[in-house]
Amino acid sequence: MKHLAVFCGASVGSNDLYRKEALKVADFMADRNIAMVYGGGKIGLMGVMADRLIQRNVPVIGVIPKLLKTKEVAHPDVSEMIYTETMSERKVIMSLKCDAYIALAGGFGTLDEIFEALTMGQLGIESKPVAFLNTGGFYDHLMKQLDFMVHEGFLKPLNRDLIIISDSIEEIFDQINDYKAPKVTKVINTTPDYEE
Repeated sequence: MKHLAVFCGASVGSNDLYRKEALKVADFMADRNIAMVYGGGKIGLMGVMADRLIQRNVPVIGVIPKLLKTKEVAHPDVSEMIYTETMSERKVIMSLKCDAYIALAGGFGTLDEIFEALTMGQLGIESKPVAFLNTGGFYDHLMKQLDFMVHEGFLKPLNRDLIIISDSIEEIFDQINDYKAPKVTKVINTTPDYEE
């Protein structure tokens, strides 16, 4: 793996555990010279990770919509900054530039981005590993919700199994390296035909 898309908070959270874990992930990536593809901000957990990787001379690629340029405060020191017109374009570019995805602790934006990656895997649009770093049990309740969706018939077990989850970055990378995408029915045309 050469490029990892990292989704995480534009805040550091209320528990310093999340910042410490973000630094650990950045160091883990730096030790293996894995470049980070991320949302382009210099604040929150994403800024913490970008700063550490930049300090360690590892490539950091930011992808940020122009409308968030001032709100998120684009990081001035990344190796490459790509400005997009829309949030949707941002996701497309990040997917083209990465080999796998990981979500650390975060909010709506983190969930939006990681679930889009999962949806692309579910539809067979791509077959990249998608991981959640479950620091301090941060994603325990979310995983229970996904299990309930399976139980209620809204999520197939095969698609639930797309998720790699662990509280250990080492274990996550082992699973990413061993990842074999499940066989899904590839979608040729994802745009439904509507009759007027």
